[in-house]
Amino acid sequence: MNYRHAFHAGAFQDVHKHAVLALLLRHLGEKPAPYCVLDTHAGIGRYDLEGTEAQKTGEFRHGIGRLLAATGAPAAAAPYLDLVRRMNGGGALRRYPGSPELAARLSRPKDRLVLMELHTDDARRLEHAFAGDDRVAVHHEDGYRGLKAFLPPRERRGLVLIDPPFEEAGEFERLADGLKIAHRRWPTGTYVLWYPIKDLPPVRRFHAQLRQSGIRKIMLSELLVRAATSAESLNGSGLAVVNPPWRLEAALEQLLPWLGERLAQGAGAAGTWRWLVPE
Repeated sequence: MNYRHAFHAGAFQDVHKHAVLALLLRHLGEKPAPYCVLDTHAGIGRYDLEGTEAQKTGEFRHGIGRLLAATGAPAAAAPYLDLVRRMNGGGALRRYPGSPELAARLSRPKDRLVLMELHTDDARRLEHAFAGDDRVAVHHEDGYRGLKAFLPPRERRGLVLIDPPFEEAGEFERLADGLKIAHRRWPTGTYVLWYPIKDLPPVRRFHAQLRQSGIRKIMLSELLVRAATSAESLNGSGLAVVNPPWRLEAALEQLLPWLGERLAQGAGAAGTWRWLVPE
């Protein structure tokens, strides 16, 4: 694995993923019973936006950097934006939460996190980041194997984030197959699958695989920063959410158009949601 998320932390695709993830975690926390979060491709947990990697690409400036400077944010953006502001002490933007940090900050003492990371150096940094937090278990493992090893969780409530780097051919197929394996083991869990949007044919084939899986209640949340007409650039990002809470629809109605407007990089930018497979 050569992918290092530090180069892309805080980019538009992170903003989309983490804003929706924050809404889902807030919903889980509204019920008293504990829950578990399984993150299959966890990275290092938290990121320094003044570090060499982030500064080399500057992608965060067109992502979280735009949002923190924007006005008129909808209420649905608050769980995410408030967390980022707290992480930076209300000052200049330097620190950014990866999904493990976001989950750790939004969860409660009785909740639990299981973090998978295959990259050796990143797994070590992830262990260091959460050393002393008894709620967090870090495993230097392939995330897809974790879907078999750690599901269903003992809490019987929770969320699985499957967020692969899409470095290799066939990742869409692995993502769909991983969901089917996980869903058979734990059909009541909430699943969040991240995928890139370059041009549309691969995305449409992935959607067809999900429809043919037999799994019900699959919602799509998609953010385009420009029209999806080129396979050479990342034009947008998508989330397939299985078993979403009922209030997510109303939240996405607020959130996604605002993200599409604020994060646009060209013609065709938009944030939309729809049911791929209803209940």
